[in-house]
Amino acid sequence: MEYQDIAIGLDVGTTKIVAMVGRRNEYNKIEILGIGKSKSIGVHIGVVNNITQTIEAIRESVSEAEHSSGLKIKEVIVGIAGQHIRSLQHNDYITRLDFENVISQKDIQKLIDQVHKLIMQPGEEIIHVLPQEYKVDSQAEIGEPIGMYGSRLEANFHVVVGQISSIRNIGRCVKAAGLNLSGMTLEPLASAEAVLSTEEREAGVALVDIGGGTTDIAIFKDNIIRHTAVIPFGGNVITENIKTDCLIIERQAELLKIKFGSAWPGENKETEIVCIPGLRGRDPKEISLKHLSQIIHIRVCEILEQVNIEIKNYGNEEQKKRLIAGLVMTGGGSQLKHIRPLTEYITGMDVRIGYSNEHIAGGKNGIISNPEYATSIGLVIKGLDDKKKYLCTNAEMEHRYNENSELISTKFYNKNRRLNSEEDQNYKKKKNKTKSFLEIWADKFRQILNDTE
Repeated sequence: MEYQDIAIGLDVGTTKIVAMVGRRNEYNKIEILGIGKSKSIGVHIGVVNNITQTIEAIRESVSEAEHSSGLKIKEVIVGIAGQHIRSLQHNDYITRLDFENVISQKDIQKLIDQVHKLIMQPGEEIIHVLPQEYKVDSQAEIGEPIGMYGSRLEANFHVVVGQISSIRNIGRCVKAAGLNLSGMTLEPLASAEAVLSTEEREAGVALVDIGGGTTDIAIFKDNIIRHTAVIPFGGNVITENIKTDCLIIERQAELLKIKFGSAWPGENKETEIVCIPGLRGRDPKEISLKHLSQIIHIRVCEILEQVNIEIKNYGNEEQKKRLIAGLVMTGGGSQLKHIRPLTEYITGMDVRIGYSNEHIAGGKNGIISNPEYATSIGLVIKGLDDKKKYLCTNAEMEHRYNENSELISTKFYNKNRRLNSEEDQNYKKKKNKTKSFLEIWADKFRQILNDTE
């Protein structure tokens, strides 16, 4: 199997690290070849706080992915999130001196490179520069300016910024684990690739990815990224509160949340009790499910209120910016019982849980469509798309090179024919044998070339 046909996504999360190997099949679906998962104990709120532990966790997940896929993993595309991420809107332009020629990808790249030179706050660097609408001369709201004439190319950009140290620490862990870093992408953008449809992006939708350490938000409208945000708490805050209030260990608290937890306390009765084994000979502990759901409800409401604030900051209350497709929830936290109706109640928007079914090939990969793997699948999709663009660019450059080489060879050939025309005539006079069909065709072809000159 060609390595250019596959991509490996590495999701370095707060609760887990996932390495996923995938490729596109003949039906343009993602076929998962292998997956590795390890507990993340060196990452806090999306930020590496223990290099050694993170390296070991990456190696463990990659080794498992290699074993299940039968492939040697050499490079990965990594998702990045964390409380250090912020975004901003920026407008910039370039003046084209060769305005008699149409706008090309080279002009757009020049404008993007110019935005990358923006001076950020100390310790920050730009992760993504995402073009929104373009403006060519006086014509505004252009989605694709390539092929148009104009002397001034202007655009609105959504710029994603992060802390240099946090970004470099992730890169260091990846390289120390023996891997090459093919690229980094913002995790909510990766999740969006996995669970959002083109129609939802067009109509307007807010993606909310509730992970262990952070809740990531990406808002799309008119098929354009409009707003991103990272809320610095997620499912781990809920687990921590259960642990503290019920006086149990973290593993028990996590199991309680997953098996019996609910975001809607009215669902449970006071008489519903679950029994937790005691520690080393101690008596079992009885916990009311209603009390458990009340703890979860408070924390989930806090997360959703922050989500609602970000949606309002985007401007959802304006008619032009209305998110018609509502809200899509994904990530491990989206599997919490009754979280969907609670989200609809708080935000006043239609809500669905985002699965990756439409992108994933069937069969043994059914479990992979679980929302907690949305970011990993999105990273694989992003990696495959990047490789496709790279191969297309190389093919185009090779085609142009071949065209230029052929043109140069033809000119050189014609020049030589002109210089040696007298020799050709003498050769023809001396050659008395009957010409073959190929020789006759070659003579006519040379005559056409000479006439063209």
